[in-house]
This record gives sequence, C-alpha cells and structure tokens, in this order.
Amino acid sequence: MENIETAATAAYVVAALLFILALAGLSKHETSRSGNTFGMAGMLVALVATIALALARHIEPIGVGLLVGAMAIGAAIGLWRARVVEMTGMPELIALLHSFVGLAAVLVGWNGYLHVEHDLAGGEAGLLNSQGMLGIHSAEVFIGVFIGAVTFTGSIVANLKLSARIKSAPLMLPGKNFLNVGALVLFVALTVWFVIEPQLWLLIAVTVLALLLGWHLVASIGGGDMPVVVSMLNSYSGWAAAASGFLLSNDLLIVTGALVGSSGAYLSYIMCKAMNRSFISVIAGGFGMESSSSGADVDYGEHREITAEGAAELLSSASSVIITPGYGMAVAQAQYGVAELTRKLRERGVAVRFGIHPVAGRLPGHMNVLLAEAKVPYDIVLEMDEVNDDFDSTSVVLVIGANDTVNPAASEDPSSPIAGMPVLTVWNAEHVIVFKRSMASGYAGVQNPLFFRENTQMLFGDARDRVDDINAAL
Repeated sequence: MENIETAATAAYVVAALLFILALAGLSKHETSRSGNTFGMAGMLVALVATIALALARHIEPIGVGLLVGAMAIGAAIGLWRARVVEMTGMPELIALLHSFVGLAAVLVGWNGYLHVEHDLAGGEAGLLNSQGMLGIHSAEVFIGVFIGAVTFTGSIVANLKLSARIKSAPLMLPGKNFLNVGALVLFVALTVWFVIEPQLWLLIAVTVLALLLGWHLVASIGGGDMPVVVSMLNSYSGWAAAASGFLLSNDLLIVTGALVGSSGAYLSYIMCKAMNRSFISVIAGGFGMESSSSGADVDYGEHREITAEGAAELLSSASSVIITPGYGMAVAQAQYGVAELTRKLRERGVAVRFGIHPVAGRLPGHMNVLLAEAKVPYDIVLEMDEVNDDFDSTSVVLVIGANDTVNPAASEDPSSPIAGMPVLTVWNAEHVIVFKRSMASGYAGVQNPLFFRENTQMLFGDARDRVDDINAAL
C-alpha cells in the first residue's frame, strides 16, 4: 500500500510538470501541438494514478466500476464533441465545459459535508475536531460550493449568450451593483456562521445564493466583453477545482486548479487591458457600468458598395494590404480562401499582413487559430499594437467579418458602450473594403460609422463566397 501511495505521489508530480509544460507550449502557435500533447499525457498519468490508488485502498468493486464507467462515458462524449464541433462553436463549448467543473466542485463540497459535518458524531468528524481542523474543513466545503455554483450558472449563461440563445446585451436590473455586493457580504456572513455551527440549511442557502449570483454576474456583462468572460470563467473553474482538491486531499488537483485559476486570471487581466476595461468591474459583473446609447438611431448617411471584381482590381494595384478578420470569417469558414488570397497577392509583390485584435472572435486567440489552421505564415499575423501605426500608409484594408474591433465610435463617441476600447484604426487606410452579410450592428449591438466613411466600400454576401470570387477575378 505504501509503495503504491509513493508511486501515485510521484505520478502526480510528473503530471503536474506535464501540465506546466502544456501551458508553456500553448503560449505559442508554433508549439501549441506539443502543448496539447503534454496536457493529454499529464491527464493520462493522473487518471492511471487515481485508479491505482482506488484499487490499493480496497474500494468496493462497484465503486471502481462506477469510476471506470464514468471515465469511459466522459471520454466517449469528449471525443465525439471534439470531432463534430466547429471552430465557431468552440467558445460556447468551452463555457459549457467550465460549467461541468463548477458542478463537480459543488458535488464534491456537498459530499464533504455529508461525510463530516452532517455526522458530527462520526469518526471522521471526531478526528478532524481533535486536530482542530473541523472549522477549516467546514470553510473548505462552504467556499468550494460557493465558487463551484457561481462558475456553474455563470458558465451556463455564457454558453447561452455565445450561442445566441439569449440576448448578448447586458442585464441591467435596478440596483444590480448593490445586489452583487450584498450577495458577497451575505456569503461571508453565512461562511462564518457555518464554520461555527455547520447546518444543512446554511449549505442549501449558500448553494442557491451562489447559483443566482453566478447567473446575474455574467448576465450583467455585455456581448462585447464576452471574450473576457470566457477567460474569467476559466479562472473560476480552476479555483473551483483547487477547492475540490483541498477537500479530497489531492495535491495534483490543487496544483492543477491553481495553474488554471492563476493563468485564467492573468489572461482576463490582459484582455481587460487590451479593451481598456476595468478588471474588477468585469469580474464583478460590470460593477459601476451603466447602460448607454448604442448609436443605432444616428444617421451616418449612405454607404457605398463594391463588387468582387472591383475589390480584385483595387487589390491588384495595391502596394500593401492589411487583412483584419473577425467572427464573421469564422462563421463563413473563409480562412482557407483568405489564405489563398494572401498567397496570390504576395506572388504579385503585394505586402500582405494581418491585424488581429486581442478580442477578435469570441475567444482569445480565435482568429490566430483559424489562420494557423489555413497555413497562413505566422510572421505576417500581427497583433493590434504592431499594425495600428501602419494603417495610414496602407493601400487597402480588408475587414472580413469584423465589426466592434474596427469601430471608430470607440475613440470618437464617449457615449458608446464600447467607448475607450482600443480598436484597429482601419479607417486611416487609403481604401477599406468591409465584408458583411448586411448592415446589421455587431455582437455588442453597436452601429459602426466606419461603414459610411468616404473611403469605405461594402462587399455584401457570404465572406467565403466573396473571397472566392475575388480569387477567381485575380
């Protein structure tokens, strides 16, 4: 038994190192495949070690059978979803996966309560009490359930918003900031009460409170900030996993949860900085943010249209081109045609680069992954800060399915919901061609005055079809 315990501990250390290597690998496109491989290897090591421990501790055969069965069912569902999900569906799928982690943390917390606090006369509770650890265990239970429940319902709302099953506009309940702060104060009070006198109704109360708070926190955040929400929920799910690790006395779960929680929090901070948003405001459900006019009723004049043939003529005579993709490119699966267009223009001597906004798409790195999938060279895919000063010397900018990330209202209209958000200043180029299906506003629900500028022309239709038409014309 001791040998197996030691081997399992060693395996957990190896798995933790593999998870760290996975994070390092996923930080760059060139090493992302190896990062995924390290992550899968680490999870395999962790699962094998967990099963070995279960067998060594003489868990009932039915328990081991349930464990293996659950793993098999989960693996089958995971493989199936990975095969069928489109890149456009990845953001909502990730949000849904975060909800599973949150729900698991809630169940682990309740299980901890039922094994200890619910039976204070039992041996496990007596042992913890004699060690002066019962209060700590109670706090772990309560906090773990709270974090897990907030993650669960928050992720469900994020999934519904990202999949357009509910409106992306922020929910603006009267006194919403007071509701959020009041819920946190009540949670602290209930935690102290539960530590002093653990009772079932208190655990029920905090579960309901956290479920409602998670729903309200994410519902109060607008669609323009949803990429930040995804990374924020990733952080929440990590801390929920770490809380479960404390309850289960599982060092690997603590380490893994801390890795996910801290990296997700840092990513959220980077995203907020890129969007000129307050990190505290976003994670607190838009605390202090008030609703404002979207500018949808403003008359910006008439837009101008261009044909694919006209776009091809402009591109063929251009000296430099910058392509700024958005979620519309993902929806249309136009990345392969865009890669072909890039190749043809470069063969003609045209300098082609890509300008990627940090929150383009609905997931951090969404556009980068699509372009890498289409074999676009990494060295011409640049971040917003690397290309923003170059638009005024650019012949043609192709805005393919982007909207909010190229909206001049962010810097010119203080009343806009996206006011202050750094955007790609595409309007400074000589010519701007915008690929869109219609004149509808973007995901944040904000009208875009770029579409009506004198140097902008609209190319309507499915982005993939229009790009193919341009390639044919070239």
